[in-house]
Amino acid sequence: MQTLDFHVHLLSKEVRFDRPYDRLALRLFGRRFGIDVSRAIKEPYEAYVDALLGGLRASKYVKKAVLFGVDAKFSDAGELIHRDKTVCADNDSVFEIYQKNPDLIVPFFSINPKRADALDEIDRCFELGFKGAKFLQNYWDLDTRLPRYVPYFEKLAKLGLPLVIHVGNESSVPSTRRCEALEMIYAPLELGVTTVCAHMAINYEYSHIFRALSRRPRNFGHDYFALLALLRTHKNLYADVSALMTPVRAKALPHLASQTDVHSRLLYASDFPVPYSAIYNTYDLRLSQRIALHKEPNPFDRNARGLLAYFGEQSDLWSNYKKILPFA
Repeated sequence: MQTLDFHVHLLSKEVRFDRPYDRLALRLFGRRFGIDVSRAIKEPYEAYVDALLGGLRASKYVKKAVLFGVDAKFSDAGELIHRDKTVCADNDSVFEIYQKNPDLIVPFFSINPKRADALDEIDRCFELGFKGAKFLQNYWDLDTRLPRYVPYFEKLAKLGLPLVIHVGNESSVPSTRRCEALEMIYAPLELGVTTVCAHMAINYEYSHIFRALSRRPRNFGHDYFALLALLRTHKNLYADVSALMTPVRAKALPHLASQTDVHSRLLYASDFPVPYSAIYNTYDLRLSQRIALHKEPNPFDRNARGLLAYFGEQSDLWSNYKKILPFA
């Protein structure tokens, strides 16, 4: 079985791994993600890119990856407010890696609709060969339901470009909670955009840690079940399983595996390089399975093997990407 990873992040060329979150993740998980930790201190971007590409080339299960950055945050007037030095990789950096590795990378752009030149930038990226779009509207403090964004989504629909949109909690960048809600997919969905809801729309509250880690479905959040219902009725809606190996989301894997009627709408995805522990986790795998996952040296295969425990090799999960990206 070989598949495409629908959710992989490029980091900014300005990344320094100097935020507390980054330093901790690098120290605890860097080597687990194939990153040369010593080199990452001196050449963080280069070390990250080499680890990403090296992991893909050596992977048994993942043959290609959808790669994207995240655009900066802009005001309603189109003025730059914030550009995260870790997460905000630009489209030209994505394209540069794609040009050198077309056998591994499917490039998606990230364009904040608040940019004055947003529509022109979509055209530019489309002409370059980008195959889709990525939204992090919760970081951008952007409500997709506002009428001013209709032309943006209409252009995506006209060009046949799929949109991966973040839904659920966010911890890697500042986030507007109301913009994490499932309602953020409604406008592009209704305007005919092939919409991919990321992370299965799972919500949690850090202030209620036991609920956040509970495998009881009642603790998965309303949006998760609302998404399952929408997947059954909207032909242009898909959901990816990115970050479902993290403890706050892995709890849902047994339940999601039982929802076979929506498996034809699910896309395999990892959310690389989001860290997690294969052993200390909330899924219901046996200790022997957890240890085997922990020993898997390839980060892309570790994630895929974790999902294989719930979705067998014959599951639609692994091939659904062909419905959206038939050329991949």
